[in-house]
Amino acid sequence: MSQTGNTHRPKVIVTRKLPDSIETRMAELFDVTLNLKDIPFSAEQLKAAAAEADVLVPTVTDTIDEGVIAAAGDRLKLIANFGAGVDHIDVSAAQAKGVAVTNTPGVLTEDTADLTMALLLSVPRRLFEGEKILRAGKWTGWTPTFLMGHRIEGKRLGIIGMGRIGQAVARRAKAFNMSVHYHKRTRLPAQTEAELEATYWEDLDQMLARMDIVSVNCPLTEDTNRLLDRARLKKLQPHAVIINTARGEIIDEEALADLIEVGRIAGAGLDVFAEEPQINPKLLELENVVLLPHMGSATIEARVGMGEKVLINIRAFTDGHRPPDRVIPG
Repeated sequence: MSQTGNTHRPKVIVTRKLPDSIETRMAELFDVTLNLKDIPFSAEQLKAAAAEADVLVPTVTDTIDEGVIAAAGDRLKLIANFGAGVDHIDVSAAQAKGVAVTNTPGVLTEDTADLTMALLLSVPRRLFEGEKILRAGKWTGWTPTFLMGHRIEGKRLGIIGMGRIGQAVARRAKAFNMSVHYHKRTRLPAQTEAELEATYWEDLDQMLARMDIVSVNCPLTEDTNRLLDRARLKKLQPHAVIINTARGEIIDEEALADLIEVGRIAGAGLDVFAEEPQINPKLLELENVVLLPHMGSATIEARVGMGEKVLINIRAFTDGHRPPDRVIPG
């Protein structure tokens, strides 16, 4: 680790390696400890960091549970998360202890939507199957029936969760002449629905039974944990494809693998997994499943933008103002 010292500035501890420009600015503004080796903190290291810091900057790889927050003592005042999702942080325990939590929404929307569309195209068109065959030297030349997939034009896309990312996916799908459908706890305003040409389904089960492709774009909460369990997955049509760029825990991976293996679901494109970085072995064995290493926001623009939001939130908070991206327990 690397540390810059100035006791008159807030003590900030960053748990993972961030873009160089962000780390440099943090060193200019704060008494910061950086994780230059980029090795994830253990639970004990997180507790030690919480006890030492005025501001803790974790990422999705850090579990900031009640135990970590309890270890903070009275010094920790802000958890400035590097990321939009905060399911790895016990926000309620933080609030009860008087610790504010912020996140970085908005800046990763377009990149995650782009990756969602990349998966949405690659699974029906069998792109990764073809790439593997080519690299293995097994391609013998063009034939009329080789690796036939499905076009996405005119297909029904069911989006679970219609926040920033879901709407960005809907705009892209509309450009591909797909029929956009969605399920959300609260229905979108009529004007937004009209702009997206999106059909609302109050009943998720009814929507799932009618879709060609399902995209998971909702946050992970107590209500969405295993939202797509075995019973719900069975409601999909055999030709349907699932795309998940949200959180792995939203889908019962074991059930998904089983149903794809026997042909009850056509395939899947997954960027997130329930036990990251471990991957369910059954998923690894399936040819019609595209697996990516949680890279939905992995663009230079998004990661720098996330870091800039962290800086703004810390500066606002330490200057006595309400940080713009404060998370309120729901």
